[in-house]
Amino acid sequence: MSKQIDNSGRSLSLRSRWVLRRNAVLGSAAFQRWAARVPIFRGVARRRAAAQFDLVAGFVYTQVLTAMVEAGLIDHMRARLVTLSEAAAFTGLPDAAAERLLKAAQALDLCESPEAGLWTLGEQGAALSANPGAMAMIRHHRLLYADLADLLALLAKDRQAETNLSAYWTYASKGGAGQPPTQPDAQPASGPDYSALMAATQPMVSHQILEAYPFARHRRMLDIGGGTGAFVSAIAQAAPALEFGIFDLPEVVAKARGLIDLALPGRSVTPHPGSFKQDPIPTGYDLITLCRIVHDHDDDAIDRLLKNIHAALPPGGRLLIVEPMAEMSGAERMGHAYFGLYLWAMNSGQPRTLAQISAMLRRAGFASTQTIKTPLPIITSAIVALK
Repeated sequence: MSKQIDNSGRSLSLRSRWVLRRNAVLGSAAFQRWAARVPIFRGVARRRAAAQFDLVAGFVYTQVLTAMVEAGLIDHMRARLVTLSEAAAFTGLPDAAAERLLKAAQALDLCESPEAGLWTLGEQGAALSANPGAMAMIRHHRLLYADLADLLALLAKDRQAETNLSAYWTYASKGGAGQPPTQPDAQPASGPDYSALMAATQPMVSHQILEAYPFARHRRMLDIGGGTGAFVSAIAQAAPALEFGIFDLPEVVAKARGLIDLALPGRSVTPHPGSFKQDPIPTGYDLITLCRIVHDHDDDAIDRLLKNIHAALPPGGRLLIVEPMAEMSGAERMGHAYFGLYLWAMNSGQPRTLAQISAMLRRAGFASTQTIKTPLPIITSAIVALK
């Protein structure tokens, strides 16, 4: 491929030269004015202008969404029509303020007015109302927004200072467990808010993997970092003969036992209290799962964990990793633009591609890996490794 030299002395590929030329054209005010006048380019110019404005206004859109969820309007207007006065009374807002919020939400398809004076959910709002996990994350995002208020300052701290998210997720805390978040309404990850958040968001993940992976082929499954058993409980419904174990911190496992007994009476679920950062991985399982664990931790911790899992599995055993992954087709923004900065604010972990995770699995000694296609990779992707 032919190359040329730029002003810094670097050799440029054909791709780099094309990108520079494209940017010079698109960055020209004269070209933009010309494209807006020419019929064949006018539609493209308008779409680019709208997309650019969406980037500028994205924070405002997010605040409208947050207000609709936190005010309870998404739930309140589900399957019902309300008047402006009813919406105002429900939210405690003046009529004019409630109307301004509803019209803003209407512009985002969160609500609509099918006839004069009456309001209900729009298509986006109706879909959101059926997803309690998404609404739980929207409420939780108040911590993230506080940490991202000055993104450059957050990046400059290089993950060395406590944040709202690192204090909430105590395993990522620079000060250790028990350090209070700076947001007064936040609770650390050992509190009830954490358990409720994980329980609410787990179905989004488990529904995806249940349709994609044959759990019934296994005899015994160990869920590492299994929390209060939400993932195990979901898998148990689809694999009645499967036996389970949960490996998590002692205080978490103690709580999980009672919840699982209620959700799965008579099922075999073995608790394994411990920390995967320092304790051996329990043996005797032909399937080990890591659900939303890998992306939460840095490379050195995950390399050690994967090697320990490889040692604990029998020949022919499998490791299933389930989590959102970077650079997935159709979910590119989610990987680096969302999880990249969420995990930076959390002071731990990073989004990884399937190729990066596969390389880590090979370094740990696994013989082969296979990508598991899920219905909605923007929510979760999966990869299985064979010992």
